[in-house]
Amino acid sequence: MRDHALIGPWVRRFLLEYLVTDRNLARNTQASYRDTLVLFLPYLSRACGKPVDRLAIDDLSPSMLRSFLAYVEEKRGCSCTTRNLRLSAIHSLAKYIGTHSPEHLAWYSTVRAVPFKKTAKSTLNYLDKPEIDVLLKTPDLCAPLGRRDYALLLFLYNTGARADEAAHPTVGDIAWGSTPAIRLRGKGNKLRWCPIWDRTADVLKPLVRGRSAEDFVFLNRLGRPLTRFGIYSLVRRAVVQASQTLPSLTQKPIGPHCIRHSCAVHMLRSGVDINTIRAWLG
Repeated sequence: MRDHALIGPWVRRFLLEYLVTDRNLARNTQASYRDTLVLFLPYLSRACGKPVDRLAIDDLSPSMLRSFLAYVEEKRGCSCTTRNLRLSAIHSLAKYIGTHSPEHLAWYSTVRAVPFKKTAKSTLNYLDKPEIDVLLKTPDLCAPLGRRDYALLLFLYNTGARADEAAHPTVGDIAWGSTPAIRLRGKGNKLRWCPIWDRTADVLKPLVRGRSAEDFVFLNRLGRPLTRFGIYSLVRRAVVQASQTLPSLTQKPIGPHCIRHSCAVHMLRSGVDINTIRAWLG
């Protein structure tokens, strides 16, 4: 079989050339496309009875794609939103192949015809001020990790940062001065400066004291940078503990993004204009 008909070389070009060089997509977007193919290619290999490196473009048929999407929903327990996200990545790969290989245009049209599922509109989840207050009281301020947890929760509420944004700031990204602020890198690698409350600055200063400018602000118990998954787990642990005091917390899906929504809603209620909120949250 000619290499031109194999899907492997196209996947390599798609991930390393198209997404990175041609499109310069954010690293999380690149990771999302990669993770889709990490799931899809072994599934396609098993279904076709071929090694992954011998899979042909035509093996990716509409019926096989529908079978994979059913597997994502039924076997892996993913939502319709995740199912549509996986489909979008495969559509993008098929479009790339069809664009650069005209003989596969008809194949691309059949793959592109696999539709997205309609999903219910999501509601905005946020915490009221008393719920935020209870959440911030959960860390043990007598322990070093408790002080770090408190600093991180307060930082998330102050800045409205996404989990990935909170995982990557370094000590050098903080400008103390008379009006403290922190530099955050958001989606599309866009940089923004976000103000830090005096209360937040007071808990961050002892946390980063003695570190170099290149060190990350939030570290785990081993002294390594917290990942976005570690931040999500930290928030969930705090929610479980806080729900013992305020049972209403169990009724909401609370994660770092819920705290981000809470920051936006509370600023809006306090009279901050929408453009300032947009710039604050990036």
